[in-house]
Amino acid sequence: MTLRHIVTVPELVLRRKAKPVTKFDKKLQTLIDDMIETMRDAPGVGLAAPQVNISEQLIVVEYSEEDDDEEDEGAEEKPEKLKKLYVMINPEITKTSEEKVIGVEGCLSIPGIQGEVERFEAIQVKGLNRFGKPQKLKVDGWMARIFQHEIDHLNGVLFTDLAVRLWKFQNEEEHEL
Repeated sequence: MTLRHIVTVPELVLRRKAKPVTKFDKKLQTLIDDMIETMRDAPGVGLAAPQVNISEQLIVVEYSEEDDDEEDEGAEEKPEKLKKLYVMINPEITKTSEEKVIGVEGCLSIPGIQGEVERFEAIQVKGLNRFGKPQKLKVDGWMARIFQHEIDHLNGVLFTDLAVRLWKFQNEEEHEL
């Protein structure tokens, strides 16, 4: 596995609609493995192929929902939650909740910037797994936000396009743009 270079704005690949994946070959498997390693190294919770300069409809997501209610103040270390890894090829959002929520997002391709973005609270996504088998997911909360963010990358949309408020960091302090 190899770490891939994460491209940043204004790279044109970030603004193009990505092509559907049609070949499930060794080259695709290598790309998937490289993207997972790159996402973890960044560190990030999601990565889309255009972010590593490949204009194909492929995303990887790895996240665990933290349960704040289970804090044990007497414990020296909190047990690490198991993260679930998703690989989705040619993803498509097929259903959305009526409810939308605003949350803070950042992006590995737009370093130093964060913003508040309104997203659907829950979505249903269909696509293919890394071997070309159909899969369907129902996700909500932050997982739904991550999937929407990554799928936007496949359509040339960046979170800054959707943000209701943006800010950047300078010397670890937030400054509103």
